[in-house]
Amino acid sequence: MTRRELMAAAAAMATATAIRPAPASAQEAARRVASADGQYDLKVYTPHEFATVTLVADMLIPRDERSGSASDAGVPQWMDAILDLEPGMRTAHRGGLAWLDHECRERFGKRFIECTDAERRTMLDLIAYPKTADPALSHGVSWFTSVRDFVASGFWTSQIGITDLGYQGNRPVLEWTGCPDEANRKAML
Repeated sequence: MTRRELMAAAAAMATATAIRPAPASAQEAARRVASADGQYDLKVYTPHEFATVTLVADMLIPRDERSGSASDAGVPQWMDAILDLEPGMRTAHRGGLAWLDHECRERFGKRFIECTDAERRTMLDLIAYPKTADPALSHGVSWFTSVRDFVASGFWTSQIGITDLGYQGNRPVLEWTGCPDEANRKAML
């Protein structure tokens, strides 16, 4: 799947989620998660996994005076949709979420989303820096590195992320004055 096809699918998904009918059963209702633009039907994540991913994503890219957070940009929904399209990524990603909960239970006696903000930050700090992390946490380090990349990819390709970057798209040069003299001199050497 090309990037263009992926972006088209994501746009179609956003439109489709806005017009979905009410859930037909309690089981279907349990799979629906409120999002900024209506309801979103989870494709891969469980509701608990989705809550965890949302929290991690917002810790990585929080809302500030310049732009919205990762969840404001729809990154958790985008990640779920990508995992639906790329089944090979699911096991490692979801396994990392389970690992994170297990480690938090071992250290703090509760799952990641139930930890205090300080406990969550402590846990993520242990796996955020590959060069200094305890080798015993290598699986968590690897997972967190991939999640950080996943979240950043989703955010910086969203409308909020593009606006935050100040990207204006391809624009024609209004006046071409030629190659600068200094660059010409270097090219002649």
